[in-house]
Amino acid sequence: MNETPSTPDAGSAAPERPARMAPAAPAAAAPSLLWLWVAVVVVGLVGVVAIGLVWQTLLREHNLEQELVRRQQMQQEQASEAQMLAKQAQDSARESATKVSLLDARLSEVTVQRGQIEELIQSLSRARDENIVVDIDAGLRVAMQQSALTGSAEPLVAALKQADERLARYNQPRLEGVRRAIARDLDRVKGEGMVDVVSLTIKLDEVVRMVDDLPLRAQPDTRRDAARTPPAAPASAARAKKPAAAASAPSQEEAQAPQWLQPWLARWDLFSERVWVEAKSLVRVERIENPEAMLLEPDHVFFLRENLKLRLLNARLALLARQFTIVQSDLQGSLDAIERYFDPKARRTQLALSLIRQVQQQARHTDLPRPDNTLAALATAAAGR
Repeated sequence: MNETPSTPDAGSAAPERPARMAPAAPAAAAPSLLWLWVAVVVVGLVGVVAIGLVWQTLLREHNLEQELVRRQQMQQEQASEAQMLAKQAQDSARESATKVSLLDARLSEVTVQRGQIEELIQSLSRARDENIVVDIDAGLRVAMQQSALTGSAEPLVAALKQADERLARYNQPRLEGVRRAIARDLDRVKGEGMVDVVSLTIKLDEVVRMVDDLPLRAQPDTRRDAARTPPAAPASAARAKKPAAAASAPSQEEAQAPQWLQPWLARWDLFSERVWVEAKSLVRVERIENPEAMLLEPDHVFFLRENLKLRLLNARLALLARQFTIVQSDLQGSLDAIERYFDPKARRTQLALSLIRQVQQQARHTDLPRPDNTLAALATAAAGR
């Protein structure tokens, strides 16, 4: 920086050089003004910058104040909303606590009711099991009585099957032992050979219906003889059936007979053959052990057939009553009567004898099987074990 020349003291230099100092004053004043203006400008610029900075700072402060106010308002609103929500949450919590207390009370009531219902269901289940056991036991005992009366195992078999189907639908594990016992008794009852009274009575009824058509020894079955003896054929057919050698060689009589006599000879042969067949049907040779069978009168034949029917019906009634001794006695008497008085070679007689013998063989006394295993299992189930 240029240094300004030092000036002499104004009091001493003025009288000596007045003429020299006068032209140098304007040159010294110009730089000072320049610097003054520069200083003023700098100060002004600094002031403007300072004012701008102050203004900007004020604007920022104002904006910050507004932002703070806005955020404070938002926080106040949020705080109020939070208070409202907290109040609502408290109210909800109180309501929830009230509902929970009510639900706890109801749950305790439901628990008590559930326990009571379970006890009731168990009691009903036990009662139902007991009812089923009692019903099956009663049904089996009734079936045993029916089987004893009818002499057939079918009622007992049907009762066992119905009991098994009922237990299968019920599906109670506690009664599985009863089902196994029913299966064992069912197999045992089916394996026992029981008297089929129904089929035996049907056979006896068939024999009773056949009695009126049985041919007697004194009155042979003409239908059987007619079926056994073929009808007489004409002479021309008889000649046609002869062997070829016999047909080619005619008899001596026919060869010697004149032609007009041959038709008469053929008619005579046919007539003689028919007479011979009728004569053979009138005479029958047979060995008879009981001669009284050939001496029956027509009235006696009627009573014979009726007595045979009564004996067969008596055997039928005894069979229904399971009196097998009487059945055997009546059937044996019927067999003796048929073999003595009726034709044993007739087909109807043989069929009647066959049916009576079948009934006689099957009408035997047999012990009725008892479902002891099932009854024991039912007693165990009824005792609750």
